[in-house]
Amino acid sequence: MVEAMPIQHSQAFRIRRFWNWFPLGLAYAFLYMGRYNLTVSKVALGDLMSKEAFGLIFAAGTITYAFSFLINGPLTDRIGGKRGMLMGAFGAAVANILLGILTYGIRSLGWQVNLTLAFSIIYSLNMYFQSYGAVAIVKVNASWFHVRERGTFGGIFGILISLGIYFAFDWGSMIVEATKINPSYQLNFIQNILRNLTGAANANIDQTWWVFFVPAFILIILALIEIFLLKDTPSGAGYQDFDTADASSGEEDKPFNLKDILKKIFTNKVLLTIAFIEFCTGVLRNGVMQWYPIFAKESLQLPGDHFMRANWGFLLMIAGVFGGLFAGTISDRVFQSRRGPVAGILYATMFFGTLLMNFVLFNPNPLLLGMIMVFMSFCVIGTHGVLSGTSTMDFGGRKAAGTAVGLIDGFVYLGTGFQSLSLGFLTTANWHYWPPFLLPFTIIGFYLATRIWKAIPKGKKGGH
Repeated sequence: MVEAMPIQHSQAFRIRRFWNWFPLGLAYAFLYMGRYNLTVSKVALGDLMSKEAFGLIFAAGTITYAFSFLINGPLTDRIGGKRGMLMGAFGAAVANILLGILTYGIRSLGWQVNLTLAFSIIYSLNMYFQSYGAVAIVKVNASWFHVRERGTFGGIFGILISLGIYFAFDWGSMIVEATKINPSYQLNFIQNILRNLTGAANANIDQTWWVFFVPAFILIILALIEIFLLKDTPSGAGYQDFDTADASSGEEDKPFNLKDILKKIFTNKVLLTIAFIEFCTGVLRNGVMQWYPIFAKESLQLPGDHFMRANWGFLLMIAGVFGGLFAGTISDRVFQSRRGPVAGILYATMFFGTLLMNFVLFNPNPLLLGMIMVFMSFCVIGTHGVLSGTSTMDFGGRKAAGTAVGLIDGFVYLGTGFQSLSLGFLTTANWHYWPPFLLPFTIIGFYLATRIWKAIPKGKKGGH
């Protein structure tokens, strides 16, 4: 049996739930660090990795990620989120170690390899394991959060994404700077420790490979912690399971059936609409986040210690935290746990942001352009949190949460791969193509959001 009033959780339950999702969330955030460190390494490697090569490598990884859901979504629904996250964390750690070894071989040992091909293969392996992350975190939390609480979790999901972006861009940039032969600015205490540990002070070449080794080490530590702390369900931690009132409501005792789950996912018009919205999200999120640091160095020629470059990850984190909390809160409290209105409002806002971005792209004030980029990130991370982090639990239900988030996140990364391939070539031709490329996706995303404006999940017992 399940509880009748699932939202009335005890304080002990809430504390135990925190200790369940917090290390899980940290692992998810550091997966981001082990994902977007490729962008940091591209900035550090300069001409050694061209924009076309970077676009191809990133696209290879993100397209691999997108199609991995065909395996990892149903697999995680079967084996559970805990095992899925452990596979993702350990696998991504190994792949990052291999990327570090490859970078060391090319830079220090003079390996004569096809950089684009070699990076593409290993980065694709990394992204295969990375794809377990979002699937696992949603799968686990689908059993711990009632549908009426999931807007709040969508905000948490956005915060975790934002932390990961901060770790990737700012911590990654600090690692690169600390392991240079001649740092371009005064290092902080932690950077000096890393510099001494790596022997970078006495090296004869920049040790860029540490941007891959450090997140690998952190992921291994967090995965070891999760072996003991993480539980798939409240009953696994000694608490009573409850009816979460999502699309699996009333099916608690029904055995796992892949055919039924796939049918439920691929015949759900709301989920399919969300998938196409999230394709646009993938284009816009990475079309802003990934290319601004490259533009800032290449076209604006901002130094490494310029406010916008040195704090890019921190600014994205702040934007994502407030974007995620804003989207999740108004979804639950203003729109009665409907996710479509929030996505529509944020997509409409991104339309105007992209127009403004087009007008100020080559404005001599780089701070203004950077602030527009941060504002766009506020909108797109908020959208991603309530759709990938929340709607997947709502409309997939606990039984199919892994497969549902795999589908949605797969479309996010199809969009990411599409923009990576496209902007890699377009920005090489002319940076003026950048905003016009993004603009149509704000319009498509807004239109699709209006199609799910009133959608709310209903299980066999009915929604609450």
